[in-house]
Amino acid sequence: VQLQASGGGLVQAGGSLRLSCAVSGRTLSDYDLYVMGWFRQAPGKERELVSAIIRDGGSTYTRDSVKGRFAISRDNAKNTVYLQMNRLKPEDTAVYYCAAKLSSAGVFYGNYEYWGQGTLVTVSS
Repeated sequence: VQLQASGGGLVQAGGSLRLSCAVSGRTLSDYDLYVMGWFRQAPGKERELVSAIIRDGGSTYTRDSVKGRFAISRDNAKNTVYLQMNRLKPEDTAVYYCAAKLSSAGVFYGNYEYWGQGTLVTVSS
């Protein structure tokens, strides 16, 4: 499985960006791609799970600090997962990674086996 993240950039506080994660080597509807997630890592901080979506799209996770501002979605026809980010804040500045988890154990948590290369989001104040 290959994951290609894109859509990052420089934006002013209050602005919006949409990140895309193009999946190749598998289709999003494949049984063993159980969860698709977006993580981020800010300078000097640990990587954190931002949002994730289960294979059938029926269940999602969004961390508290971005609830109401970020939304994850998937387009199986395009084999792509999106992260719509609105009302961005300087503290959202980070490298954002998409990742795929094969196991249902732990649902949104646990080991993600496949990772994209990351896309930088910079929010200026």
